[in-house]
Amino acid sequence: MTTFDVAVIGLGAMGSAALFNLARQGHRVVGIEQFAPAHDRGSSHGESRIIRLSYFEHPSYVPLVRRALEKWRELEDLTGEAILTVTGVLEAGYPGSPIVSGSLDASRQHGLTHDVLSAADITRRFPGFKVPSHWTGLFQPEGGFLRPELAIQTYVQQAERLGAQTCMNTRVVAIEPFGAGIRVRTDTEVIEAGSVIVATGAWIGDFAPALKPYLKITRQVLGWFSPLEPSLFTPDRCPVFLLESEDDACYGFPDFAGTGVKTASHREGAILPTASDLAQDGGPADEAQIRRMLELAMPDANGPLRQMRACMYTRTPDEDFVIDLSPVDPRIVLASPCSGHGFKFASVIGEVLADLALGKVSASDISRFQIRRFGAQSLQDANA
Repeated sequence: MTTFDVAVIGLGAMGSAALFNLARQGHRVVGIEQFAPAHDRGSSHGESRIIRLSYFEHPSYVPLVRRALEKWRELEDLTGEAILTVTGVLEAGYPGSPIVSGSLDASRQHGLTHDVLSAADITRRFPGFKVPSHWTGLFQPEGGFLRPELAIQTYVQQAERLGAQTCMNTRVVAIEPFGAGIRVRTDTEVIEAGSVIVATGAWIGDFAPALKPYLKITRQVLGWFSPLEPSLFTPDRCPVFLLESEDDACYGFPDFAGTGVKTASHREGAILPTASDLAQDGGPADEAQIRRMLELAMPDANGPLRQMRACMYTRTPDEDFVIDLSPVDPRIVLASPCSGHGFKFASVIGEVLADLALGKVSASDISRFQIRRFGAQSLQDANA
């Protein structure tokens, strides 16, 4: 039997960052992953993820994403990897659009540099966008995109370099508290640790029954399209974007890798019974949904389809994260679900999770993400 200070279950965005932070502090740590790092069966694949400071979901996220931006740059400085690309972020929509109004509130509250734009302003500044004439927009220059597969691989490689052990293609079958710590049973061995971080994304309900009733897993499809006017959609001319019409919303990225403009609907997709039910099965209906927003606001991007990929959102009722100590045992740290907007925070959440696993109080404010917000019943169920 092998003993560690901390075991990290799940080496996606949050788990890989936590593994790195613990290894960097010199702790004996093991990471356990049921597949391999940067796999395509979860929520952290697909070439790019947005990082944005003007946060429409709630202004309280802004300090956390500011810290995340610092930590991404720190990782780049340490490794020499180009994980972050700053393009600015354009958010546009109909009058009163929650995306635009929420981001404007966050920008004003936290003193973020931003520009309020009319539809004509948007087209003049970014000719690839031809949004409806009654729309308004917000441009925030500090945001951009991250490369998720590279980020995860870098975290795992750096953690291993610093002494972390990893168990890939290894399934955890049980997490068992006992007097001296937590026993993790896998399909190949038994591991003991002083504490455990559970960062299993859409599989977290399997290890946290108290959470399971509050989670919904949805299938979300990403599409890559060859732009009709390629010069309009390079990173120097096309920012990362979020667009909201009266009946749909999408997000997307410039063509930075020669693979096309990537766009996806941000509306709730089909519900998956379990995380294992995700399939790479994008079809004509998925393509048509994505194209509707391109036709409406970015017609010059609406060219031939290159590819589609499916990922998952693991949603809470309020769309906020869960980052907390387990009501079953405080030596078990629960991280995620992130409701489809969490990857950008992985760099700082890794720091937070390391602190929680070591019994420290996080320097970042995570009070919004406590399990108890779901009500007393969740705690009763956990201790039943």
